[in-house]
Amino acid sequence: MAEAALAELQDSILSGELAPGAPLRLEDLAARLGMSISPVREAVRRLENLGLAVHVPHRGARVSELALDDLRDTYEVRLVLEPLAVRRAAARFTGEDAAAARAHLADYAQARERDEPQSARAAHAAFHFALYAASGSEWLLRLIRPAWENCERYRAISLQSPSSREIEREHERILDACARHDPDRAAAELTRHLAATANLVARQMGAQDLFGDV
Repeated sequence: MAEAALAELQDSILSGELAPGAPLRLEDLAARLGMSISPVREAVRRLENLGLAVHVPHRGARVSELALDDLRDTYEVRLVLEPLAVRRAAARFTGEDAAAARAHLADYAQARERDEPQSARAAHAAFHFALYAASGSEWLLRLIRPAWENCERYRAISLQSPSSREIEREHERILDACARHDPDRAAAELTRHLAATANLVARQMGAQDLFGDV
């Protein structure tokens, strides 16, 4: 039940249905989800661990606000961990890894065309984590996941821009570098991809680029 509650609440946050700063009152959420308070309390605690919610003393939990400093901090972590994972993956990449990643990219494109944001988010995450899983490092996956989940709130902003189409094409270049067993290029392409997304979000938030040429 806690897993189901977490999935529902996470999707509501990422879709904007639960807006930044919205209170997460356990009684209200339990009634909304048709659950008891216990699994909802656990789900909210896990949202806090993922950075999607914050606990305010004497006021309870709220959806985390979008903030430029948070965006910068989270992407700085991702720019260290994810290129390391994809560098290791490129050295080990198999034909099966490439086929799985390409299938996720196709699912992502189709979901975007059908305007199905939840399916698109799932396919996009499946693509990236198919690459990271090929690294063979469970620790990297564990460390990457929380930063990834927090950034999903910001990535939704980047999809509002026409230049997001170019970012989608960057996926193909990352995958091609992995398939060609080129760790340096794979890491460089992913670094550019992440920095470009962060900069795009920052501009959408009315700020300057966070990262220069990488």
